[in-house]
Amino acid sequence: MRLIPIIGLEIHVRLKTKSKMFCGCANVDDSEAPNTSICHVCTGQPGALPAVNMEALRLGVRAGLALGCRIPDEAHFDRKNYFYPDLPKGYQISQFDHPICIEGHFDVEVPGNVPPRDRIRVGITRAHLEEDAAKNIHDGATNATLVDFNRAGQPLLEIVTEPDIRTPSEARAFLQELQAVLRAVGASDADMEKGFMRCDANISLLEVGEDNKPLKAGLNPKIEIKNLNSFRSVERALTYEIERQLEVYNSGGLPEGATRGFDENKNVTFEQRLKETFADYRYFPEPDLRPLDLIAIREEEKVRLPELPAMRRVRIVEEWGFAPEDARVLVATEGWADFAEATLSEVGGWLESTDKRNDVSGGELLAAHKTKYAKLVSGWLASKLAGILAAQGKTIAHANITQENFAEFLHMIETGKINSANAMKLLQFMVDTGADPSQIMEEHNLGQMNDPAALTKLVSELIAQNPDQVAQIKAGKVALVKWFVGVIMKSTEGRTNPEAAEQEIKKQIGV
Repeated sequence: MRLIPIIGLEIHVRLKTKSKMFCGCANVDDSEAPNTSICHVCTGQPGALPAVNMEALRLGVRAGLALGCRIPDEAHFDRKNYFYPDLPKGYQISQFDHPICIEGHFDVEVPGNVPPRDRIRVGITRAHLEEDAAKNIHDGATNATLVDFNRAGQPLLEIVTEPDIRTPSEARAFLQELQAVLRAVGASDADMEKGFMRCDANISLLEVGEDNKPLKAGLNPKIEIKNLNSFRSVERALTYEIERQLEVYNSGGLPEGATRGFDENKNVTFEQRLKETFADYRYFPEPDLRPLDLIAIREEEKVRLPELPAMRRVRIVEEWGFAPEDARVLVATEGWADFAEATLSEVGGWLESTDKRNDVSGGELLAAHKTKYAKLVSGWLASKLAGILAAQGKTIAHANITQENFAEFLHMIETGKINSANAMKLLQFMVDTGADPSQIMEEHNLGQMNDPAALTKLVSELIAQNPDQVAQIKAGKVALVKWFVGVIMKSTEGRTNPEAAEQEIKKQIGV
């Protein structure tokens, strides 16, 4: 007998709407002053009546379609009853037996996993709409708990998976792909660190035989780990919980179903309370909201679905020549794939403008060099440009640089008009000023020095000035050639091609 993890996830996603789920209050984030976006509805005042946010309903249906869910003809809301300081009405408006999305599935690639688990299919049990609770703030100094009702009533989509996940790394890969899909369809920013996507992980261990078949019917009691707010936390919490449950089994016990939290600092889970069941919440239909007719919305949202991340990764590899790992990075980061594709389209124009043949189009020239330029785009965009933007607290959407200028910049690198060291300086100037790269290069004298006679003269003078180093190189200390290259690069302010300089130095010294 051996034990394997059985993992299912419940993900709460804050929908990207202007107002809350059942009232007109602004859907603000935690940076707003407490209790400044509240009304009689979201604070649960007597007699207040809810009204459904139709944009939240549309976004929920769209997300469900992207997750392969079936959208029924009708859904309705229910009251989920429990008492806690952050729930002003004493109940939450949610959905129970008639949610807006059911019976879906989601295919996920798991980098690093070996076949057959390098690609998994995770079933989606349901996805339903509900309102968020308020936010409790525990003040240790005064030993008091304060409540910020700005979050009360914000629109959530809760996505519940089947227990199809087997490892912490698979759980992380699922959440990362889910985040990419939610962003692609415009349903949510899905930023875990900002609380726009929160995860509860359910885990138990299953006894299986040598044939991997269960040794008994049904699953063991599950442990739910609440409110995990980063991919790393999900992976670490599940890893710890697997080890903890193994110890319980090895000591002859059986883990009891419970709700646990995760301590980030100690890297351990801790018990909070015994697990509730559906009966504990006393669900019943919400009497103040009529059933939802989903037929028209379902058909309208089907045609609004954009290209999903998995399909886009495949397409940009085939169409533009990106390496699969580069395609994954570009598609995962909002706006990067759009910028990269637009840049490559502009590269074709630059290739055509510098090619002397009149019968070859930019598209044909780019097709012949697409892998080379795709590598240039992904390297300079996802590494160099991303680093500059991160240092300034900007995203690609707010970069002071056009795709046309970025394409010209990459073409200058590829054609040897500028070396990589000065290209970094040029890129910084481009982001700071928004100016054309050729104009900046000329103003700041950053272009490559391509005069062989001038390089020959520089090397000759340097060799004459450093006879001791020359003697050491001739005696076998060839590494000193790099010192000469450094001196040349410094004297020309980085404008010399280092490879050309090294060749000329070796030629004149005779090594």
